[in-house]
Amino acid sequence: MNKLFNVTDTIKYVGVDDKEMDLFENQYILKNGISYNSYLIDDEKIVIMDTVDKRKTKEWLENLEKTLNGRNPDYLVISHLEPDHSGSIEDVLRKYPEMKIIANEKVFSMLPQFINEKFDDKKVVVKEGDIINTGKHNLQFIMTPMVHWPEVMMTYDVTEKILFSADAFGKFGTLDTEEDWIDESRRYFLNIVGKYGLQVQNVLKKASNLDIKTICPLHGPILKENLGYYIGLYDTWSKYEYEQEGTVIVCGSLHGNTLEAAKKLERDLIEDGQIVKLIDIARTPVPDALPEAFKFSKMVVACSTYNMSIFPAINSFLNLLKEKNYQSRKVGIIENGSWAPNAANCIKNILSQMKDIEIIEPVVTIKTKLNEESNKKLEELEKSLQL
Repeated sequence: MNKLFNVTDTIKYVGVDDKEMDLFENQYILKNGISYNSYLIDDEKIVIMDTVDKRKTKEWLENLEKTLNGRNPDYLVISHLEPDHSGSIEDVLRKYPEMKIIANEKVFSMLPQFINEKFDDKKVVVKEGDIINTGKHNLQFIMTPMVHWPEVMMTYDVTEKILFSADAFGKFGTLDTEEDWIDESRRYFLNIVGKYGLQVQNVLKKASNLDIKTICPLHGPILKENLGYYIGLYDTWSKYEYEQEGTVIVCGSLHGNTLEAAKKLERDLIEDGQIVKLIDIARTPVPDALPEAFKFSKMVVACSTYNMSIFPAINSFLNLLKEKNYQSRKVGIIENGSWAPNAANCIKNILSQMKDIEIIEPVVTIKTKLNEESNKKLEELEKSLQL
């Protein structure tokens, strides 16, 4: 069972860690599991803020029972219906049949897809700006559609100045994982929420009008200090701007020669004082490479020609970048092909479907391995990357 703790004197953490989960949404590798966060507002009217994945229903209900200490909750707030947050709704409704559900119309329209339990007599429908008083607390509801599902809403506790932020500001990793917030939050945001940058920008504008002292997300740690840092990163990510001047080199190499060229470019850039990260896409999951491309101001795609197209993992990587709105970057290209190099044309075709991508000249063509001519072009590319 998770360690229970107080967020404030009247707000309790009742969520659970999942250390056994190895793939989130069956596609993102979890290095240190994940937390399913749930909170209880202990007031004249007792409010549960979201449930947890069905994998952890038993532990979560035990946490609730221990925290409630014989009392019954009055309300369940549903912020988001994705199964990792709605998986225990049916069980908690059965356990506390008198409890009402606070949610927006979109939640209620979708809820029958997730539970069989009848709820018509339990509905408390809220819309943008509505406030519900629970005694000492005033809960204000903020509609945040497509961050990252259509029914999502956040709750602002006016009294304690706490934003219950749904999936926003979350990260991979259990609560007892000791690591910096940024890397796993970046990976979480750009893979899961990143497509919806405009919608996130709209939420940040709403949040700018609130006096927020604490952020309580549905995954990851509660944020209490230096909130400007976290909000600033969300602003950068949702605008698709880069965090750092530097170059990420993403390489797909069939027999190692393309990788050798990428390593040479990496060495030369480092010697010239540049910040560089080399990713061998054959050994790095595409969702892990994605946030690195967004992090840096420039990217080089080094790729073998394969069946007159491109290395399969590079194809997956570039198409995922396109799906997640990669834009406003400078991109260099290194292609390799023993008899008919064609990777550059294929890469340019995908990049042309992205917004504000500038191809860095020259495009380097290698025939099997570096020779005097292609090495010279590689050196020219290295100089162009410094501009």
